[in-house]
Amino acid sequence: MKRNDYNFCFQKRLIPIVTFLFLGSSIVSASDLKALEKSTLGLSIENLKQSMIRGRVMSAGESLPGVTVSIKDQPIQATATDMEGNFSLEAPVGSTLVFQMVGFETVEVSATSQTMTINMNPSITSLDEIVVTGYSTQKKENITASVATVDGDDLRDVSSPSVGNMLQGKVAGVDVVSSTGRPGDNPNIRIRGRSSIYSDISPLWVVDGVIQHGVPNINPNDVESMSVLKDAAATTQYGSRGTNGVIVVTTKRAKAGEGTLNVNLKSGISQFNHGNFKLMNSQQIYDTFQQFRNQSDIPANITKDVLANDFNWVDNGTQDAAMHDLSVSYVARTDKASVYFGGNYFTEEGTVKGYQYDRWAGRLNIDYFINDRITFKPKVNATYTSNDNAQHSLYQMYLNLPWDNPFDASGKLVTPRIQDINWYGRDDNNYLYDLQWNYGNGEIFDIQINADFDVKINDHFTFVSTNNFAYYNSNSFSYTDPSSVGGLATQGSIYNSNGRRNVRFTNQMLKFDRSFGDHNVNAFAAYEYMDYVYKDMGATGIGIVAGSEILNNTSEPQDISGTKNDYAANSGIINVAYNYADKYNAQASYRIDGSSRFGGEKQYGSFYAVSGAWNVHREDFFQLDRFDYLRLKASYGLVGNVPTALYGSYDLFNLNAQYNGAPAAYPGQLGNSLLTWETSKDFNLGLEFGLMRRFTFTADYYNKNTDGLLHFVALPATAGYSGYYENIGAVSNKGIEFAIGANIFNPESPFQWRIDVNFARNINRIEELVDGKDQPAGNKRYSEGRDIDSWYMRKWAGVDPENGDPLWEVIDSESGAVTTTNNYNSASLQFVGTSTPDFLGGFASAMQFKNFYLNASFAFNKGAYAYNAGRELFDSDGAYPFYNQMVLQDGWSRWSESNPNATHPVAVYNGGTNSNKTSSRYLEDASFIRLRNITLGYSFPESITSKLNVKGLGAYISGDNLWISTKFSGIDPEAALYGDATSQYPSPKRLTFGLNVSF
Repeated sequence: MKRNDYNFCFQKRLIPIVTFLFLGSSIVSASDLKALEKSTLGLSIENLKQSMIRGRVMSAGESLPGVTVSIKDQPIQATATDMEGNFSLEAPVGSTLVFQMVGFETVEVSATSQTMTINMNPSITSLDEIVVTGYSTQKKENITASVATVDGDDLRDVSSPSVGNMLQGKVAGVDVVSSTGRPGDNPNIRIRGRSSIYSDISPLWVVDGVIQHGVPNINPNDVESMSVLKDAAATTQYGSRGTNGVIVVTTKRAKAGEGTLNVNLKSGISQFNHGNFKLMNSQQIYDTFQQFRNQSDIPANITKDVLANDFNWVDNGTQDAAMHDLSVSYVARTDKASVYFGGNYFTEEGTVKGYQYDRWAGRLNIDYFINDRITFKPKVNATYTSNDNAQHSLYQMYLNLPWDNPFDASGKLVTPRIQDINWYGRDDNNYLYDLQWNYGNGEIFDIQINADFDVKINDHFTFVSTNNFAYYNSNSFSYTDPSSVGGLATQGSIYNSNGRRNVRFTNQMLKFDRSFGDHNVNAFAAYEYMDYVYKDMGATGIGIVAGSEILNNTSEPQDISGTKNDYAANSGIINVAYNYADKYNAQASYRIDGSSRFGGEKQYGSFYAVSGAWNVHREDFFQLDRFDYLRLKASYGLVGNVPTALYGSYDLFNLNAQYNGAPAAYPGQLGNSLLTWETSKDFNLGLEFGLMRRFTFTADYYNKNTDGLLHFVALPATAGYSGYYENIGAVSNKGIEFAIGANIFNPESPFQWRIDVNFARNINRIEELVDGKDQPAGNKRYSEGRDIDSWYMRKWAGVDPENGDPLWEVIDSESGAVTTTNNYNSASLQFVGTSTPDFLGGFASAMQFKNFYLNASFAFNKGAYAYNAGRELFDSDGAYPFYNQMVLQDGWSRWSESNPNATHPVAVYNGGTNSNKTSSRYLEDASFIRLRNITLGYSFPESITSKLNVKGLGAYISGDNLWISTKFSGIDPEAALYGDATSQYPSPKRLTFGLNVSF
């Protein structure tokens, strides 16, 4: 070989590249390179050639789809297994292939030229799983905070357009209550209790790093996972917005492999859920009239002639409603880009007639690898929702009498308000008459655009830029016809309104990650800014030509309204995480927030957290083979909560007045430049362990104390100002949470059964109020030492067996002695329970045998009391004789001389005993266990899919809310807790058929 004067030095990992570059050149010969290879890598030139590696991934004898297969030294070159577990990947023979999937142990094998068969074992520990913890991701084994993650596939068992509904019963300590079953409405969500009296108590939502304005309007099928951040160590990164917990949504991205088109179609029928509630028919109402003690007071026209009509208003106003959900997604990845596109059309009719909800949604997530250092990550999410609203009145459906027929003999609708007809109902209201003409509709367009990018500065530093613009536009319209009862006085009317919201968000972050032997440090520093502007306007015009929908065609303007509000916030964030030998983990966070909602003296606030975790199973002394892992963790931190009032610290003047024909101003709110954040001091202690590769257990104890509660202090009229905001008051929440998971059978069994249970108990207490004085809150009352949601009313003492009179408790103010009275006004107001549950949770079962699977999920709530206000009207003991009444529940009975020990007092026409007035009589235990979903499905084998030229094919049948166990006498205990307690709109029963196809 000819020698020269050049010397070359290469890193060992670059020898294969150098070999290809120099092979056949005049610099070195093939024999020299072979010697170089043997002396360095032990590889041959033939081994460096790319080959098509093929194989199949299995688990417990079954194919395993969705496994990521990559080359260890070149992770960007990757693919994924198809529905039958097959894969193909170009790689050098002898290179190391890595097989990864959440919930399974990672496998590394050497690539061979023969068809490979890879077996993967389920990982009950899943400690290598990467979890989104807010602004960053962490290996589950290194997490020091209280974070619960739910995979997207486990969320989509329930058919709903709202991502919020999917969390019910899935995460310990997260209380999700559906206050209404109307399509498109969001649930109420609380994480670890209620931390404020007057400020917002809803959790913060974050989607792909962007803070949202309320519950995000996204397609649930686009969700890859949800992480619920519960303690200060997790939420302090969000500073003044994190006190109520944070829900982090990660949307789907392409992982590896060739392009795949997925089509998911499901259609279903929803049915109105009557619960335990049943109204009387004509005969039963007539029989009730015969029970009235004062028969002489009943009008003479109440004879058996009323039985000629037996109209069922509820059946007439409800329906079996259709639901359709079509989702299409496409994922692909190359060495230059990865693409995820998702599109969705969802349409649902309300089970109460007259309401239609439609949503179109589209998402595009792109990662474009400009070079080895720069990745451009644009995203677009757009939704368009609309509703047509001519919904039947639940209130009138429940209260109108069956004696009244809304139609005449010819089938035309009638109304007693403008026609001389015989009508018994108290309100003289045939709501169907106006529904012939009157209607409304609404539409919302919501788009979010991201221009994100990452710059890898070197092996240790990465710059991450997140930049989002969100635009929201809503329009609403209502039409009142001149011929309708509601339009007679104005000759009809039209109402139009429009609202527009712009939100800008940016986060510029520098990340650091470096290992020093057994030491690893992961840190980031970031600056964040967002601003918000909202404008709306609305107008009503009266006097229209029937059918006109144009506001300008009204003959006279009536009301004009409009508003604008805005706010801005900026923040600085530092977070440092340290790990030693995967045994000891520590994390510290610090955030400074500035908000336009506060005056100059308190415009900035500081928030912090420290946390640590000990992986006991990594210690040499821990030699218990039955334990897969054992972890202890603890955290303490300070987080905040901003006021709902955008201008609470400022002097405000009202300008909507005039003096002598000129615009005039008058005082409104008195400013408080010292107003600042509510702050929560949060302590968390956690335990996690796994046993025998089949059982997992997680437990947390927390204690959160919130002080500086924002309170509006009213001033007397002589002060000129209505009042001012001040930081007064304190609330505490402490509780326990645990989650248990079990694989009933060994991984080798062809039949697999997984059970998961979560449970949470929270104790809420008001620690301080203004001047220590109680504050009324409707039928509730805020009082030091008590739960925020404590009911305060007269306490029902039953029925006097001697005469059938209602009884209430009287408490002597001096001695505390308890007696009873039949005089409502003499009864004592007192605390009689709370709407906070004693405990709540959920459990799930997942069974699989070969290609069949059967999954079920349940949610439960114990100890919460709901005030069933509707019973004041339709269980009124004669006070409202011309409202329909509910059929008495099993075990209930009406007093009579022959039945002295009854639950219901004597019935009196037009009342007079006040038995239906507000008292604990109508305060009911709203505990329930609900079957949220049950799904039976089948995944077709390759022998069928190959003939159909598809990658995968599955079909299933699913049921939502098919069963509930509760003592609550109303329609839906959830709707009564946080919704309309009089006219409850229940979550519907639903039966759904679905089909999934992959191409």
